[in-house]
Amino acid sequence: MSQVRVRIAPSPTGYFHIGTARTALFNYLYAKQQGGVFVLRIEDTDKERGKKEYEEDIYAQMEWLGLSFDEKYVQSEHLDRHKELLRKLVDEDTAYISKEPMKDDPSKTVEVVRLRNPGKVVTFTDIIRGDISFDTTELKDFVIARSIDDPLYHFAVVADDGDAGITHVIRGEDHISNTPRQILLQEALGLPRPIYAHLPLILASDRTKMSKRKHQTSIKDFRERGYEAQAMVNFMALLGWSEGSGDKEIYSMDALMKAFSLEGIHKGGAVFNEEKLRWFNREYILRLSDEEFEAKAMKILKESMEKRVSWNETKARAIIPMLKERIHVWSDIAAFSADGEFDYFFEAPKLDPAKIPDKKSSGADAKAHLAYAAVALAAISDEDFSNENVKSVLWGYATEKGRGAVLWPVRYSLSGREKSPDPFILSAILGKKETLNRLHLAQDILG
Repeated sequence: MSQVRVRIAPSPTGYFHIGTARTALFNYLYAKQQGGVFVLRIEDTDKERGKKEYEEDIYAQMEWLGLSFDEKYVQSEHLDRHKELLRKLVDEDTAYISKEPMKDDPSKTVEVVRLRNPGKVVTFTDIIRGDISFDTTELKDFVIARSIDDPLYHFAVVADDGDAGITHVIRGEDHISNTPRQILLQEALGLPRPIYAHLPLILASDRTKMSKRKHQTSIKDFRERGYEAQAMVNFMALLGWSEGSGDKEIYSMDALMKAFSLEGIHKGGAVFNEEKLRWFNREYILRLSDEEFEAKAMKILKESMEKRVSWNETKARAIIPMLKERIHVWSDIAAFSADGEFDYFFEAPKLDPAKIPDKKSSGADAKAHLAYAAVALAAISDEDFSNENVKSVLWGYATEKGRGAVLWPVRYSLSGREKSPDPFILSAILGKKETLNRLHLAQDILG
C-alpha cells in the first residue's frame, strides 16, 4: 500500500471547535503512527461567513494542541484546477450544463452543472461501521457546481482529495450521507476510492448533538479558561476511542501515537463531560513542577488581586501551595480572587461580632480563648513562627476547652470568612505581628 495520507479540512466560518479538533487529533495520530502525512486543508469557499480571524484561529489552536501538519492547502487557491476538472466532465458528457429557474426569481434562469447519475447501489467499507450501502437513484442528476466557475462542496472535496493523494478519509459520522455522492464523483473523475472511517458524534450531557450555538465548543474558549493543552488532547482522545478493556486514562501524546488504532474507535456517540475534562486538567496541573506551577499561578494571582488589595509578593508566594491543592483549571484562581477568598492574606478583614464565637460559645468565651491564643503565640519567636509551632502551643488548650470553641474564633479573626485554611496555616502566612494584631482587634470588637 502507498504511504498513508490523511487530511483535516476545517472551514474558517467560526472558531476551531472541539469536534473538528478531535477529528484533527485522530487524523494526526493515525498519520504519525503509520509514518504517513497529515494534511491541513482550509476550505475557505464560503465567502459570506468565512473570516481571516477564524482561519488564524485554526492555525493557533492546532499549534497549541501540538497537532503539527506536514502540508497545507487553501481550497480557494485550487479554483483553476476545479474549473479544469469540471470542463473535463462536461466535455466527456459525464456531467452537463443545465439552465434552470432561479430560486429567488423563477422568471430568470441560471446555469448549473449536474453530474449524470448512473443510478446504482454504492457500497463502501467503513473501518468503524463495516459495509454501508446507498441506492443513489434517489439522488438523480445532482448539482456539482453553480456554474462552471463555481464548484460546490462535494466536487471541491473530491477534487482536492484526489490531487492531494488522500488515502484515508477520517471524519465525523454526519458526513456518511455525503459519501455516495463523493464516490460517484470519484468514479467520474477516475480517482481511487479512499478508505473511510466515520467518527461518532460528540454529544452533550443530555445525549443531543453538541451545538456551537447552545454549548461552549471552541478550543479558544477552553484555552482562555485555563485548560492545559495536554489535558485537552488526552480528554479528546477518549471521546469515542479506547485502547481496549483496560481502565487506563492518562496518555501522553507519544503514548497515544503508540496505542491509537482506527479499530478502537467506538460506533456510539461520545458524551462530553466537562467534569471529566476538569479532572484530567487537574491531573496535568498536579504533574507540573513546583517552579512551573508557581510561575503561572503567581502571574494569574497578581493580575486578579493587585486591583483589589495592596499586593505583597511574599504573602502571595505563601498562598501558592494551597492553590495547587484546590484548582482544577487556571481560571479558578481568578474566580477565587473575585470572591474575595484571598483578600484577608493581604489586608485585615472586616469582622462580624456575631460570627467570632462558634455556635456553641458566648462572646465572653470567645474573647477569653482569643486572649489565651494571643499570649501563647506572642511567646513564639519571629523566626520560629511556623505552622507546626503555632499548632503545638494551641492544640492542647483547644483539646481541653473544645477545638471548635477555641479554633473557630482564632481562624475567623484571621480570615473574616466562614471557610478558610486552618488557623495554623493562616498564622504562619500572615506572620507573628499581623496575627497578633488581628487577634487583638477581634478581642476589642467583642468589647
